[in-house]
Amino acid sequence: MQAFTTHKGLVAPLDRENVDTDLIIPKQFLKSIQRTGFGPNLFDELRYLDHGEPGMDNSKRPVNPDFVLNQPRYKGASVLLARKNFGCGSSREHAPWALVQFGFRAIIAPSYADIFFNNSFKNGLLPIVLPELQVARLFDEAKAFVGYQLLIDLERQVVVKEDGSELAFDVEPFRKHCLLNGLDEIGLTLQKADKIRAFEAERLARHPWIAGGPAL
Repeated sequence: MQAFTTHKGLVAPLDRENVDTDLIIPKQFLKSIQRTGFGPNLFDELRYLDHGEPGMDNSKRPVNPDFVLNQPRYKGASVLLARKNFGCGSSREHAPWALVQFGFRAIIAPSYADIFFNNSFKNGLLPIVLPELQVARLFDEAKAFVGYQLLIDLERQVVVKEDGSELAFDVEPFRKHCLLNGLDEIGLTLQKADKIRAFEAERLARHPWIAGGPAL
């Protein structure tokens, strides 16, 4: 998992509440058992004017010019600004996968659905919670100024605006540690690799039949 320390990026304002996981990555794209390839179909129903299916050539599909991520001024955005209850709906890890694979490193919103919030941390995506009034002001600024960027400092737990002012946010210490060090659950487990190998060797010595050897 890619570590998150500081990140400065272009902000894209997705101005709608209750964005559910089926809108983030529609159900027809969940057939793949791979963890890659979901970025091109992020917000598929909003980005395109036709119905998307796996395997389609997106370069030949009709694009919705009114959707925020299709507007040239937001091309390359890596910070998503959203309204309350982002990520509601079904519990699919594909939602943060699609966001990360599209290029987003962080989301700023007043609130999130619990499962999406947890899944984001596990996949290197930082979901920042700010008061609704602060988020509304960020929306106004992002829409008013072309090229609007924010700096996110996870170590200090602040969002730094272009005028130098800072917005503080909370993050649970363990989740912060994992993001700063790029540790998902597998990475955390592998930190104990020496102890795991020692345990397996000791267990095999006591129970050789586990590996097909003769029972003692």
